[in-house]
Amino acid sequence: MSSNLGEEEEAHEDHQSIQIWQVNRERLALMQEKISISPKILSKSAGRSSCSIFRVPQSLIDINGTSYRPHIVSIGPYHHGENQLEMIQEHKWRFLSSLLKRMQNKGLGLEDFLKAVQPFEIKARDCYSQVIKFNSDEFIEMLVLDGCFIIELFRKFGGIVPFEADDPLINMSWIYPFFLRDLIRLENQIPFFILQSLFELTLLPSGEADSGPSLATLTLNFFNNALQRPNEVIAKYSNHQGKHLLDFLRSSFIPPGHHEPKNTYPQTRVIQCISNLRRAGISLRPGKEDSFLAIKFRWGVIEMPRITLDDFMSSFLINCVAYEQCHGACSKHMTTYATLLDCLINTAKDVQFLSDRGIIENYYGTDAEIARFINNLGKDVSFDIDSCYLSKLFNEVNEHYNSNWHVTWASFKYTYFNTPWSFISALAAFILLVLTILQTFYTILSYVHPSG
Repeated sequence: MSSNLGEEEEAHEDHQSIQIWQVNRERLALMQEKISISPKILSKSAGRSSCSIFRVPQSLIDINGTSYRPHIVSIGPYHHGENQLEMIQEHKWRFLSSLLKRMQNKGLGLEDFLKAVQPFEIKARDCYSQVIKFNSDEFIEMLVLDGCFIIELFRKFGGIVPFEADDPLINMSWIYPFFLRDLIRLENQIPFFILQSLFELTLLPSGEADSGPSLATLTLNFFNNALQRPNEVIAKYSNHQGKHLLDFLRSSFIPPGHHEPKNTYPQTRVIQCISNLRRAGISLRPGKEDSFLAIKFRWGVIEMPRITLDDFMSSFLINCVAYEQCHGACSKHMTTYATLLDCLINTAKDVQFLSDRGIIENYYGTDAEIARFINNLGKDVSFDIDSCYLSKLFNEVNEHYNSNWHVTWASFKYTYFNTPWSFISALAAFILLVLTILQTFYTILSYVHPSG
């Protein structure tokens, strides 16, 4: 009986082993279709060095919210046609109309603008990380309209071309700050070579109304209303280039001699916060360089050029960090700087110290809001700390911080000589100690050599 049962179980197992899974043909066809479709949200071109205009990762959007989205004007395909941006979209056509009227003397019409951009279509599409859904005509029209709007805006604010009487874009003061911020948002860009091509096409002969500064100079002057950099700094970058406006402005802050090193510094670590550094005898003072990225460390002092934190600069830093995180071939200067600030600042007191030292000029909000902004700026970012442009500085600061002699002496000074009251307390304790020692000495002396 038991042998029969064993045979039945064996037969059942054999039967199971030869069962064939019936494939759902509709599901199979759907899978085959998905295999054949190329990714669109993050296209294959996103991994190339030519790609420079990205959709911002959700992880960064969760931290910084709408800092990457335009508020009043769309530039490029990502936010084109959104309802809240229609107001300025109408004015783009007005700007294009005034430009075309000036170009009549040069014999140029709208068709010439489209023909000038058309050869760059494929190259321009490759600049975007997401597949562009517009057809060829729609895409070229958008590049011409947005590019001419930017150029006209720069010329008008630069005084090269006059604004029309009662132009709301100049008379309504709230609009200009939004232009400043929207034109440096990562998702709101067109390639710089498109701007350069349209700019050169619309130049008039020397001596006429449209001749004047280079596109680079006009760009720097436009944003300098927010940045307030000296004229000699702008002059250095009169022939500067970039992949788009955000990259153009970002790269103009990278000072000579502060490029990322080819030779790495192994086992580099981030530095301590301001409070800990001060206890170790490391002080901070404002540097004299033109760029806030030009940070130095010598003789126990970190020199940091002043940075003005306001709505524009906060938006600029946020989008620069996002750009560096997305662009593999891009240096990580802003990310490194954001990490440095995040290391130094833990609390509102740290912000207050940097403000008192003239390193941070605060037009952003309270010290606590600045601290929160800085800490968010350094969240969820990655870079190679061993080969960042501040890796040598990080190592030198840590070496100084870990020196026992420096730490002991600095801790003593920080504890007893940091404020007048602590100094007075320490002095009183020292005097009391001296008096106690003298009293003990005279007591022993009187015992050893009693009088009479």
